[in-house]
Amino acid sequence: MSANGITWVGLDAHKKSINVAVLLPGRAEPLCWQEANEETAVRRLARRLIREAPGEVRGCYEAGPLGYALQRELGAQGVVCEVVAPSLIPIRPGERIKTDWRDARKLAELLRAGLLTEVQPPNEADEALRDLCRGRDSVRQDLMRARHRLSKFLLRRGHRYHDTQRHWGVRHMKWLRLLRFEHAAAQAIFDHYLLAIDHLDERLRQVDVHLGAFGAEEPYRQSVAWLRCFRGIDTVTAVSLVAELHDFRRFRSARALMAYLGLVPSEHSSGEQRHQGSITRAGNRHVRRLLVEAAWHHRHRPVPSQPLRKRREGQPADVIAIADRAQERLHARFMRMTHRGIHYNKTVVAMARELVGYLWATLTPREAESAPPATIQS
Repeated sequence: MSANGITWVGLDAHKKSINVAVLLPGRAEPLCWQEANEETAVRRLARRLIREAPGEVRGCYEAGPLGYALQRELGAQGVVCEVVAPSLIPIRPGERIKTDWRDARKLAELLRAGLLTEVQPPNEADEALRDLCRGRDSVRQDLMRARHRLSKFLLRRGHRYHDTQRHWGVRHMKWLRLLRFEHAAAQAIFDHYLLAIDHLDERLRQVDVHLGAFGAEEPYRQSVAWLRCFRGIDTVTAVSLVAELHDFRRFRSARALMAYLGLVPSEHSSGEQRHQGSITRAGNRHVRRLLVEAAWHHRHRPVPSQPLRKRREGQPADVIAIADRAQERLHARFMRMTHRGIHYNKTVVAMARELVGYLWATLTPREAESAPPATIQS
């Protein structure tokens, strides 16, 4: 069907309401109304759009806290709906008025003009696993904060642990449990801090067990096993990478994946002047952190450890070969850049960017060159 016969719909969706702007074929001004953001109201909206549109209906709304539930509900009713990346929506210079109606109309007009970037929607199983991975990261952050509170509490009272360099291990926790304070109030808050750490530590272990179980099931089993062949990537990191990216084939090249993850340098060039800055930090922040942490392990000599050799048992030889090349190249880059006096942080980020290329080569089949264009995932 020609684009002239399509009805374009912009949805400015909120928790309680949806502002709708409809651009009918041959009509200059949009039809605008508001619907409640409820299941029955969304079904009524879909029926109205199909009834009033002369042909195909295509709608969109911005990615955000509403997730993909609205898209799935409209799709089930026969309305094609896209979720678009809000950070890539064009903004007119000098535009100073923003309302819900303007936003809905703007989305419809930009969708008709083909100026919006669609977010790659995961299926419900992938979304559930991704939520589990992000929940695990939330527990990790809570545990880190709880440990900081306790360590600062002890520092204010002159208690310092010197027996081993590693804190929060078995010996450190045993030392903590033997501490006693003169004042009852200090002992009470110390016990509270210690109980919070024990609780969060157990929650983290339980989530890790669930991630390991889901990572061993289809369709994630093979991808997770291959990623675990790389140094610095074990079960939790591998499952998180697969859950967040879920299909490496949607990226035409490794450079496209690097750009999506925000690991490429920013640039501001004009005329004969070219200026590159720090990395863009666009895209998925959670995956970027995991890759930087994995790249940090490659500062050591490229000799497979015993746990790494065990993870590689039974895996394809070509995957192990790629992982070995990654070890050698990333370690060589670390040595070369540090000898030049480049700061460790910049060096590890450069290593993480290069690691992305090896991961893409591992999980992308040879026919990736004919894959569909890349889309964005929130």
